[in-house]
Amino acid sequence: MRTGEPLPAVGEVLTALATGLWHWDTATEVVTVDAEAARLLGLPAERATLTEAQARARLHPVDWNEIISVVGLAVAEDTLAEVRIRIMDERGHVIRTVRSRSKPSYDADKKSFRLIGTLQEVTEPTPGTPAGRTAVTGDWRRSREAFLLDAGRALAEARSTAEVLRVAAGLSMPGFSPDGLAVFGVEGDRLTIIGHHGQQPGDESPFSHMSLETDYPAAEVVRTGRAVYLSSPEAYRSRYPVTWPLAQRFDRQSWAFLPLTVAGRTMGAWMAGFAYPVAFTPDERSVLTTVARMLAQALSRAGLAESERELTDGLQRSMLPTLGPEIPGMTVAARYVPTGGGLQVGGDWYDMIPLPGGTSRTKPGEGRFALVIGDVQGHDVRAAGLMGQLRIALRAYAAEGHRPDAVLSRASRFLNGMAYGVDDPSDMRFATCLYVEADPVTGVLEVARAGHPDPAIRMTDGTVLARRTQGGLPLGIDPDADYPTTRITLEPGETLMLCTDGLIETGGHDFETGWKRIRTILESHDGDLEELADALIQAVHGPSSHHTTGPLADRREDDIAVLLLHRQEEGGDPAAVPPTVRRTMLSVAQAEPERVAVARQQLRELLHDWPSADQVDSAVLLLSETLTNVLVHTDADALLLAEVRGETGERRMRIEVTDTSDDLPHKRRPGELASSGRGLMLIELLADTWGVDPQGEGKSIWFELYESSGGGDE
Repeated sequence: MRTGEPLPAVGEVLTALATGLWHWDTATEVVTVDAEAARLLGLPAERATLTEAQARARLHPVDWNEIISVVGLAVAEDTLAEVRIRIMDERGHVIRTVRSRSKPSYDADKKSFRLIGTLQEVTEPTPGTPAGRTAVTGDWRRSREAFLLDAGRALAEARSTAEVLRVAAGLSMPGFSPDGLAVFGVEGDRLTIIGHHGQQPGDESPFSHMSLETDYPAAEVVRTGRAVYLSSPEAYRSRYPVTWPLAQRFDRQSWAFLPLTVAGRTMGAWMAGFAYPVAFTPDERSVLTTVARMLAQALSRAGLAESERELTDGLQRSMLPTLGPEIPGMTVAARYVPTGGGLQVGGDWYDMIPLPGGTSRTKPGEGRFALVIGDVQGHDVRAAGLMGQLRIALRAYAAEGHRPDAVLSRASRFLNGMAYGVDDPSDMRFATCLYVEADPVTGVLEVARAGHPDPAIRMTDGTVLARRTQGGLPLGIDPDADYPTTRITLEPGETLMLCTDGLIETGGHDFETGWKRIRTILESHDGDLEELADALIQAVHGPSSHHTTGPLADRREDDIAVLLLHRQEEGGDPAAVPPTVRRTMLSVAQAEPERVAVARQQLRELLHDWPSADQVDSAVLLLSETLTNVLVHTDADALLLAEVRGETGERRMRIEVTDTSDDLPHKRRPGELASSGRGLMLIELLADTWGVDPQGEGKSIWFELYESSGGGDE
């Protein structure tokens, strides 16, 4: 072609260069190709109009998905879309590889893309070579997909901002890994450094609190929401001459600054710096953009979770009380673990309340107090709110000087009244509660229970008894419910445990198997009260709890609250202290004959390590006879006192039943068909020794069995 002659048509030039033209409109789903593009697609070499389905049939399925991804990235970054495509014949064989370059545009009204581009045949690089690693197909593609899967999983599992940054610092991108990372946040109109990797501590100072109007890549990314790629120091210097000196000292060759966008809002920027030149091909930009999106989502989740934890932790700390001043002769320890529902606040609570007057009922000058533990139905914010209100109400009723039964009755009426006018039945809540009024001088505990698990007592030798107490309905169900009071005595050296059902049933346990687990910890622990509280929590909520799961398939966790009260050993000469190893006391009223079964269970627990099962059965039988004798033949109530004394191997059990009736029992000789009258005959036959002792008012029937005899039942 001579100088001055007109230039050839664009189509002739492209044909001479074996380059085809194509046009694709996703709104009409029509693809138009010229003759050269048709030839490269394996069609007759003539201009053609194809449907999307016809064009897609000529492309490798994986490459079609790649086109969609690259086009979206190019529109977001306002760049060219470049991708390698494998062309298939009718039998599914690859006949050639072409490179497509196009300029996409997006129609927001039609929500469609329009692309005009070129097709040119290229040689497929050998896998494993540098060219092969930069190609869309081959080893690089598989490495990229594996990397994105691993990165997505790791970022999804990160639970805090520190974990997200640690995962981001450890990402090894396929073929191009940065040696320095920085995550920028936004506070008002300034950049902040959330975290960085690959720099020395303090290197972030010039970039902290930088104005968003600064001529700096990260600031521009936050302002515009578009990524900035700088493939060389010259590109950085020419585009950002003011802030280039800040980046120059890190001696890097390429930089990528990408927006961290969540729900359409740019929350910050991510910088990836490279110690070697990076061209930032569309494939590399696609990987970086995908990582930036995952990183933004992970940071958003972590930030939200940390804010929720901070809020709920503060709320829980404000709701849970301190245990108050020291109590002469007693020690208190408590633990709370909010595990239910994924929240750090729940419906369980405990409290310690100084009672009015500050004096013992039996000895002026010593302060009485109340211990309260409870569980509001549910594991949500409403449960936590009701818990706080109910706790305040209980403190108010206790401060007025009401007895334990009156405190719970008023609290039940209060909680029931809060549900007045609630239309949604799911918003109506109830609460279980255990209220204990303690006298630190005598060790007397007056217990009122509202649907809550019974307390347990750990004796001086480690024996653990679940103390059965009278109770009523959970609070809030019946505004007129009654809550009878049970009086028990905490002996010197004994420990009282109050807990919510989360301590017992967490980890797939029912009440029976969960109680066995807790009982084992209580009996085997050798340490102070604080260490015992920690051991109980670790047994059900720590790492070792995974080895003691229960029989239930449901492994859902529940909030846990534990309250421990220990009565300290009395001073003085140990020889003057009666050698009582363990003791239990229980009253059985005329109106509650069902407590005979409770007494039998209490005695079995007291004798849990007695070597002779026959002697234990004999003791339980004789106890049942003596208690029933009082209920049937007198109008009085019965009081049971069971003791085990002495050292192992030479121990002696003594069971004593006292009543206020002056009528002494008489041994009779019933006939074969008689239904009663054999009580004293059985005692005489099975007990090692027995007797009837008249008292000032009433009498007591007692019997003893000796461990050394081992055959007192023969």
